[in-house]
Amino acid sequence: MLFSRFKTHLPAPEEALTGRPEPAFAVPERHTVLGNPLLGPYPDGLEVADFGLGCFWGAERKFWQAEGVWTTLVGYQGGHTPNPTYEEVCSGHTGHTEAVRVVFDPAVVPYTSLLKLFWESHDPTQGFRQGNDVGTQYRSAIYTHSPAQQQAAEASRDAYRTVLHNSGYADITTEILPADTTRPFYPAEAYHQQYLSDTKNPNGYCGIGGTGVSCPVGVAPTEG
Repeated sequence: MLFSRFKTHLPAPEEALTGRPEPAFAVPERHTVLGNPLLGPYPDGLEVADFGLGCFWGAERKFWQAEGVWTTLVGYQGGHTPNPTYEEVCSGHTGHTEAVRVVFDPAVVPYTSLLKLFWESHDPTQGFRQGNDVGTQYRSAIYTHSPAQQQAAEASRDAYRTVLHNSGYADITTEILPADTTRPFYPAEAYHQQYLSDTKNPNGYCGIGGTGVSCPVGVAPTEG
């Protein structure tokens, strides 16, 4: 099943695994590095952003290292199967991508800065893969939590598309969709959370890598 056609083909809802009404595992209470709670509710004034940029181990580390990020956790999003397991997601039969939930203080790090980090940390032109990792669970995605986030994400995609094209890259394949009730975020198993922290796997596998092309998001236009 792991090498079925669904590795590079998103299943329709009727093709997806049934899943379960409740999670099959418990999620740790606190972030291994930042020390803050993983699951909400979160303190007033903080916002939530969801990103998929390949294997979520290295992707999560990128975000927890950013100033103004309060907590991060990894999970599965954008699919059909409720409360999936890692093995089910890797089969390609759930439709989810590996995602990072970022809880941040917009007074310290604006959403546009997180978008810039997102774009520059992976290659958003590869479709159902990221580097040597192949499968629908590695697709690039942004799931937004407000109309303002949706607008900013789309504007950042359009700006980055231009500079990528000028650098010889293909079109961006990133899906940008609302993180509404049809695209819930399901936290991943405990061993995936902060997988690359110094106390877990400081030399663990990280398959993500950027294009080397700077994203213009958040950069003021030159006058004149």
